[in-house]
Amino acid sequence: MNSTVLDPQLHHGGFRTWVDHHLFSLVRSLGNMVRKPIGSLLTILVMAIALALPLGLLVALANVDRFAGNVQQSREISVFLKPEVSVAQAGNLADQWRARPDVANVDLVTPEQGLQDLRATTSLGPTLDNLGNNPLPSLLVVTPRGDENRLADSLQSIAEVDVVQHDQAWRDRLNGWLGFGRTIALVLAALLGLGAVLIVGNAVRADIQSHREEIGVLQHLGATDGFIRRPFLYLGAVFGVLAGLSALGLLTLANYYLTPSLAQLAATYGSRFALQGFNFVQATGIVLLAALLGWLGAGLVTGHYLRDTRPNQ
Repeated sequence: MNSTVLDPQLHHGGFRTWVDHHLFSLVRSLGNMVRKPIGSLLTILVMAIALALPLGLLVALANVDRFAGNVQQSREISVFLKPEVSVAQAGNLADQWRARPDVANVDLVTPEQGLQDLRATTSLGPTLDNLGNNPLPSLLVVTPRGDENRLADSLQSIAEVDVVQHDQAWRDRLNGWLGFGRTIALVLAALLGLGAVLIVGNAVRADIQSHREEIGVLQHLGATDGFIRRPFLYLGAVFGVLAGLSALGLLTLANYYLTPSLAQLAATYGSRFALQGFNFVQATGIVLLAALLGWLGAGLVTGHYLRDTRPNQ
């Protein structure tokens, strides 16, 4: 260890000395990592995977929720009018509904158009020919602008309306599953966050063991625990920063490979949906959180070691 570090009075040398020791501690931690490249790389990668798993699940759930909301906004409400409502009356209703603030668009499907579509999409042509009169009612296909459930309830109360069909139930069930998924992600984040702390703690413990003689000398010279602990805290924080950046890199790589297949899936819903990752503020927060986990792991291990080895005063 550098002779400067062995000076137990260094922490009394003023603010400049304090800053110098922090910089030295940071450089020393980087040097320790460089001297053990394989072990350091494995620690960073394992911690990165532990961070990437819950983060990936959270961002996936956020994208599913956003995609479901996007599909929900463009999902149409099918309003079947009563059989006695004429096509002219259906057209008047369509004009009235287009003026509503909660309606984006209304398309009228006449009984004749409905019958043609039924012939084209099914094999019921001969059966339909035997029916004689067209049994299909007029259909208004409504695109909601706001709350689909509220709009559907409002349309159902109109006298000319017979049946309103929409898929609010699937949205409610999806919201339930998304909430459950977020709970799983948070539990997983807590468990893997603890794992990240232990991973860094184990790496720092190995570094402590390789410097135990120098630590003993510092303790006998009267160096404070904070003075001895500082280089190892920086080592844990550097592990955390590099692991956080690696986790973001892994998620970016996963996003790159998932984007083409997701684009094909979104196209089947008539959407140009694209995955969204973490913005700059969120990414910075993740890196800082990873650094905090590394700092915490190093602090716990170093504190335990110093308490056990502190000479009796």
